[in-house]
Amino acid sequence: MFAILVGCADLLCASLLVGAMFGYWLIFDPSGLTAAEYIPLQQQGIRGFNATMPVLGAATLAVTVAAAVMARRDPARVAMLATASLGFLAAGLITRFLNQPINAVVMTWSPAAPPADWTVLRDSWWRWHIVRFTCGIGGLLLLIVVNVAGASSKK
Repeated sequence: MFAILVGCADLLCASLLVGAMFGYWLIFDPSGLTAAEYIPLQQQGIRGFNATMPVLGAATLAVTVAAAVMARRDPARVAMLATASLGFLAAGLITRFLNQPINAVVMTWSPAAPPADWTVLRDSWWRWHIVRFTCGIGGLLLLIVVNVAGASSKK
């Protein structure tokens, strides 16, 4: 029963994490936005996500690793959970070392007076968001497979 609870917690955390990434992808796509439109939108996103997402990402990674440890007698399950963990870890590292430094710079910008090269950082941030989102989707898909396969093998 505890393994089921861990699996549910893992899916919930990962779904919230990747769902937030997906929402960001839908709402904050910078293509076609002027600096006056992009800067306040991105700054609001940074304010809204900067504290919550690292905690949610760490919780997702921790629960996925716990699920892998609990599945240690099932090598295929451990491999999928370990790979999912690597996807979540990669997403977290991209966030911490690539997106967040850009966030810190964007928070200093004024929509009325953007820096001349604002699109360079905007585009870099967006590329890294797509990469981390892809890592997150991969991790979530593996969790879904692990949990669906586990449920169907018990029938």
